[in-house]
Order: sequence, then C-alpha cells, then structure tokens
Amino acid sequence: MLDCTDRHFRVLMRQISREALLYTEMVVAQALHYGHRRPLLDYDPIEHPLALQVGGDDPLLLAEAARMAEVWGYDELNLNLGCPSERVQAGRFGACLMAEPDHVARCIEAMATSSSLPVTVKHRLGIDHQERYDHLLAFVDTTAAAGAQRFIVHARKAWLQGLNPKQNRTIPPLRYDWVARLKQDRPGLSIVLNGGLTAMADCRQALTICDGVMVGRAAYDHPLRWADVDEVFYGHAPRHPLQPSAVVKAMIPYAQAHVVRGGRLWDVARHLLQLVQGVPGARAWRRRLGEGAMVRGADLAVLHQAAEALVERGW
Repeated sequence: MLDCTDRHFRVLMRQISREALLYTEMVVAQALHYGHRRPLLDYDPIEHPLALQVGGDDPLLLAEAARMAEVWGYDELNLNLGCPSERVQAGRFGACLMAEPDHVARCIEAMATSSSLPVTVKHRLGIDHQERYDHLLAFVDTTAAAGAQRFIVHARKAWLQGLNPKQNRTIPPLRYDWVARLKQDRPGLSIVLNGGLTAMADCRQALTICDGVMVGRAAYDHPLRWADVDEVFYGHAPRHPLQPSAVVKAMIPYAQAHVVRGGRLWDVARHLLQLVQGVPGARAWRRRLGEGAMVRGADLAVLHQAAEALVERGW
C-alpha cells in the first residue's frame, strides 16, 4: 500500500509477527530502471520473509526488476494487477492489464525466466464489464501457464471509470464465492484471498476455502489486532499479550539507526500512532507522539517518553 507499507512499517509488523509474509509498496519497474535503486529496494534483514511488489507492463523492464529482486535478496516477486488508480492506468499497469491476459502472460514469463524467485500476481475478480466467472478463470489459467505460482485475489471487481481507489475498496461487492470456486476448479494452484478481512476470525474462515489470506488496510489501521498470528496460524507457543509499550521500545534502536543515517524520526513514528486505540487517553497519547515526532530535529527522547507514558497506564 503506497505510503503505508514502507520499510519502517514492515519493521513494526515484525515486532508483531515473525512469520507472516510481508509485501513492499508497489515499486514501478520503470523507476527501478531509470531511478535510484537503493531507496526503492533496501530493507532491514528483520523483514524477511519479504516480497517485492512491482508494477509495470514492459516485459524487459519487469525481467530486469526480477533480477534486481533476486540480487537484493527478496523472497518473492509479486506483480500488481489490482491497483485501479488513474495514475496507474495512465502508466498502463495495475488492474487495467486484466483486459490483456496474453500480454500479462508475457510479462510473467519474462519475470519467471529472469530469476529463481517465485513469481506471484495480485489481481481483482475482473474489471469494468467483465461480469462472468469464466473471464477470471481464463485469466488465471493464462497467467499460471506463463509461470505465476500464487494468485492473491482481491475478491472485488475494479471499476476503472467512475470510482476512485478508495471507492474501489468498498463499493464493488465482495464475491468470496468466486474465490472458493476458483480454488475448487484449480485445486493445484495456490489461491490467496484478499479484501474485507478485518479480524482473525475472518482469516480463519477464509482459510476454509483457500490456501492463504492477505490483510492490508486492517493491518495498517489496527496492527496489534494481529498479535496472535504466529500462534494461531504458525503454531508458535502462546505468549503474553503484546503491549503497545513493548512494541514502541522495540522500535527505538531501529529508529535511532534511521535518524543516524539522516532520516527523520517522523518517518518511523507515524506508523506507531495506531498502536493504542479505543481506550481513554489514546487520542491524547497519539497527539503527543505525533506533535513531538514531527518537529524537525526530533530525537529519540520522543519515543522514550511515549513508551514511558504507555507503561504508566499499563499499556
């Protein structure tokens, strides 16, 4: 998710789950070719397992991105075919490519033959007036034959005209039945459900019809809601309830290293604001942390004070 799942947020989520596969923001293959690669590709080793999500429509540039991903040590390469924004459409990638399955297949093949990393796709049920399940099945079959190894299906259509990205996350109806049918029709494929999953119970239910789940906005907006992921889904021993204060303290050494490299404290601190929710004093705590971290030259004292305030309240 653009401006959300950057390297700082991913390190935060590693304090919550050591096992869940994390995804980067979508990185445009053209930017990797022409721009500064290190800011786009660097990450902290703690983030593994980690998938690089790319966007693009040029097989040669996507093949180059695949080679970079392997050199940088990523665990998976994911092609975004679900973003419906006008800017992405103008670049001829994202969800609009679902209208061109043969071209997508050429992109997938180029990526798969240029790297030993597994190549996966994230896509919608369809776009615009693609109303039939057969369109989805044909799209999946075409891209699977080209080398796609996992299909992360946002269980909504995308309307490329008339709805903005936010509306495309809520207005088109969820069709979990299509995802379940896809898994039944293609049992040999790895099918992951995305869309509308806001709690652990939703994920447990989803795993009765598919192989995996992807959580996006709900993880960013409510990070501690997922503190039991490793226990429930990966068989780790139960642990004591994860307190927000412990997460903030764990992030301090990472934030210090970022500041030493010339980064702003706000880059890290902004992702911590949603750690405390729904209790008296939460809004005031978020305000103090936000105001303190946004000051130019803010130092680690802001995070130490934020952590101590949480400890005092038993959080």
